[in-house]
Amino acid sequence: MAARAYWKGYLKLSLVSCSISVNPATSSSERVSFRQINKQTGHRLRQQLVDEVTREPVEAEDKGRGYEVDKGVFIQVEDDEIEALQVESTHTVEIDSFVPAAQIDKRFYDSPYYVFPNDNVGQEAFAVIRDAMKGRGVVALGRIVLNKRERVMALEPFGKGLLGTTLHYAYEVRDAADYFDDITDVKISGEMLKLAQHIMEGKSGEFDPSAFEDRYETALVEMLKQKQAGFKPPKGKEKPAAPNVVNLMDALRQSIAAGRRTPAAEKASSKAEKPPKKGKKQVAGQREMLLAIEGKKAKEVKKPAAKPAGKQRKAG
Repeated sequence: MAARAYWKGYLKLSLVSCSISVNPATSSSERVSFRQINKQTGHRLRQQLVDEVTREPVEAEDKGRGYEVDKGVFIQVEDDEIEALQVESTHTVEIDSFVPAAQIDKRFYDSPYYVFPNDNVGQEAFAVIRDAMKGRGVVALGRIVLNKRERVMALEPFGKGLLGTTLHYAYEVRDAADYFDDITDVKISGEMLKLAQHIMEGKSGEFDPSAFEDRYETALVEMLKQKQAGFKPPKGKEKPAAPNVVNLMDALRQSIAAGRRTPAAEKASSKAEKPPKKGKKQVAGQREMLLAIEGKKAKEVKKPAAKPAGKQRKAG
């Protein structure tokens, strides 16, 4: 069942339009997150808005927004005044132009969204816009209002739907010269480049996002399981000292030598040389004591001894 639409409106190309839904293509909800609590009682904390000058609590209906024009001096702005600025683009993504996808600097890409028709009536119009872009190497640029801000969105065919990626405005992208101008021009010898390229060839492969493990998240879940089971989590390991290689050419050569026997190759070689050992007998009840922690798709645990900890959102 599809998730509830994050944004609903219309996609418009000249006189062709269709009803669409827009949903974020990524989510951090599977990550473990925490609540703020009182360490003395274990109770959850609630944040309260307080007037900076009077120190009095402020009710929700009295909360507003303002732009600071001087120290402590604000221009108060109402929600309807902001809404009035967005009349034309609030509910419509109007395609302004088509540009070569290769021309968009990667620094300008922000957040990806799935764009899809939300009724049967607009399916044909949606398909026309989508298929007209296929194979042409172009993206459509339109405007969309998200969280009361108008954003430029780049639309491109993605499977049966469209992938819409919000773009940063030019004023939001920092000038690379501020960071790169102090880098000196260095002439690298051909031999060094060949050694570096040889290392690259040994590490080349295909992009597979599932191959990347979020090691922090894995360690966090394991720590929570240990604490939930009543064990004291182990202290952090000491960081290994950095290798003391002064000569760059030596470092390149040592890297190539180290890469000749990768951990995977050593493991396979070890299995071939030694007969397989019998599995270590598991202590009764050990697995049952490690309870499932929600917030991440962890491995199943047999017969949990207590109710799993609930998934929580970040505080604040």
